[in-house]
Amino acid sequence: MTTIAALLAEARRRIPASEARLLLGHVLGRNAAWLEAHRDDEVAADSDYTALVARREAGEPIAYLIGVREFYGRDFVVSPDVLIPRPETELLVDVAKTKVGAGRTARVLDLGTGSGCLAVTLALELPQARVTAVDVSPAALGVARGNAQRFGAQVEFVESDWFAALPPQRFELILANPPYVAAGDPHLAQGDLRFEPADALTDHADGLMGIRLIVAQAHDWLAEGGWLFLEHGYDQDTAVQALLAAAGFSQIEQHRDLAGILRATGGRGPGAEAIVFPANNQ
Repeated sequence: MTTIAALLAEARRRIPASEARLLLGHVLGRNAAWLEAHRDDEVAADSDYTALVARREAGEPIAYLIGVREFYGRDFVVSPDVLIPRPETELLVDVAKTKVGAGRTARVLDLGTGSGCLAVTLALELPQARVTAVDVSPAALGVARGNAQRFGAQVEFVESDWFAALPPQRFELILANPPYVAAGDPHLAQGDLRFEPADALTDHADGLMGIRLIVAQAHDWLAEGGWLFLEHGYDQDTAVQALLAAAGFSQIEQHRDLAGILRATGGRGPGAEAIVFPANNQ
């Protein structure tokens, strides 16, 4: 037998204290406040906890170890089949809410949904919207469907390589968080990225291949005057803006994340003045 305090003290020699508490709370099914209040309680030495600490010490992401990551105030289930949701992607939710508005009917497409954090959040935050989410990975779609069920969100999921297998239709808003890390970027060999699915991080080229394809094909899927917004890398804002302009998009906007980085760029397709989002009582 040992105590909670002793377990945490041993783990803190190997990983940060906050992570040690998070992992022990996960194993015991308790929160941090409970752990603090029961520091002197005796517990059996836990091999599961020791194994988790070792995996974290080796660099494995906390999100994969405990199986969840918070996004827009909700805990989404994650696995190594999907990217870990990141705070900067919440910017796309904020942009979508300003473009669609509460109580408005709109068709929204999430390209490359991964865990489904964006699509599910939009379905919950904009309940009048009709949200479709696509991903080329069956395993990722399994995680996304599970998250939709977990939160009771109405989302249509389609296995598709971007637009390729999507049934013909038009959307008032298309959002995408494509792989935008360039091949050879040193960040791919650092931190959490070492454990995340490589094909969801990089296009194995210049980081703009997916963005180019989406921009080039979006006109065929946008409703008249609909919006397209893309998340991109910290140094890609000028390139993405140029791609949108060259493809005929107007009213191009760029938005900064909480770190002040231009992280999302988008614009309106042809017929920008014609689109009207109907109120749900019309």
